[in-house]
Amino acid sequence: MSMSTSVKSTALEPPRGAPWYRKLTTVYGLVVLTAVLFVIFAVALPDTFATVLNFRLLASSKSVLLILALAVTIPMVAGKIDLSIGYGVGLWQVMALSFQLMGLDYRLAILLCILGGAVIGLVNALLVELAQVDAFIATLATGQVIYAVTFWHTGGRQITDSTGMRAAAFDGLSRWSLGPVPGPFILAVFLGVVLWVVLDHLPIGRYLYAVGANPRAAELTGIPRRRYVVGAMVASGVLVAVAGVLISSRASGVAESSIGPEYLLPALTAAFLGSTTIRPGRTNAIGTVVGVAIATIGISGLQQLLPGRFYLEPLFNGLTLVAAITIASLTSRRRVAQAKAAPVTPVDTAADTRAADADHAPTESDPPAHAAPTDQPTDQPTDRLPTGGKP
Repeated sequence: MSMSTSVKSTALEPPRGAPWYRKLTTVYGLVVLTAVLFVIFAVALPDTFATVLNFRLLASSKSVLLILALAVTIPMVAGKIDLSIGYGVGLWQVMALSFQLMGLDYRLAILLCILGGAVIGLVNALLVELAQVDAFIATLATGQVIYAVTFWHTGGRQITDSTGMRAAAFDGLSRWSLGPVPGPFILAVFLGVVLWVVLDHLPIGRYLYAVGANPRAAELTGIPRRRYVVGAMVASGVLVAVAGVLISSRASGVAESSIGPEYLLPALTAAFLGSTTIRPGRTNAIGTVVGVAIATIGISGLQQLLPGRFYLEPLFNGLTLVAAITIASLTSRRRVAQAKAAPVTPVDTAADTRAADADHAPTESDPPAHAAPTDQPTDQPTDRLPTGGKP
């Protein structure tokens, strides 16, 4: 009997020594496309697109989308998906203002929102891991419940701080900047860098990738799969709460109960696009940042080039999501094909067994297997009596 084991990696990155253009197109193709789009719109719209003002507006408005895209990325690394983020961000942008209208300090209001986001992530994880409900169904159902809670709390109406009860420092969370760079954008990029370090350079990231790639194999190697899935869902919920607080801060004392679901599709699109670049075939933090960048540049450029076409953003997001999922599917098939075509090194277990038997074969000097030990013959009385016996 013999078995075969593959000794060749099936990673989709070009092998070492591959031509530079192959690495450029395979690994950094989306980055190149982003740069090309920027140049095209900058040349076509020099007075409006490639300006500091446009950068400030886009960086400030899309920082929330970047944080939500990172929130989607974490469960995807663990092989799950969270469709409740759009509804969660809507709830927390309402509650961040409502808590202050109840008389709570804005810092306590932010803390309660973050804790609430962690609780929602934990509920999603319990449904997925303990109840064994598919993540798609579980998080979608949770999102609808969250949406209902939001409308129940607001009565379907707009919440307004007409008396100025919210703290001025709360509005300042979304208005500070470092030179021309808006503060929320700095926070979003910082979170992206932290996630990149965790996923690519720390053991917890490798364990999450292992859980997402093959949960059963991860368990057999000693990785506590459920613990990492729960952690991924909770971290996603915390990031959603942070995004909700930023939306509430930017709204200047106004909270809409219907805000939130429109963020779901762009966030998913960015995460799926990110899985096709930097580390093709694997969801990754830097790829998600690039996905948000190309969507932002593309939509902004088209809206400035074709003003008044309000259908451009949903059209761009829909087509881009289809393209991203198609590329991800083709990438997955390619990975499977590479795994099947990889050369194998046969391991002859029968030969190993024969060699082991030869090493342990008895010699003439060895006693028979059934013989009693020479220092304790079975047919000779012993000098020692059992405890309590007589001679």
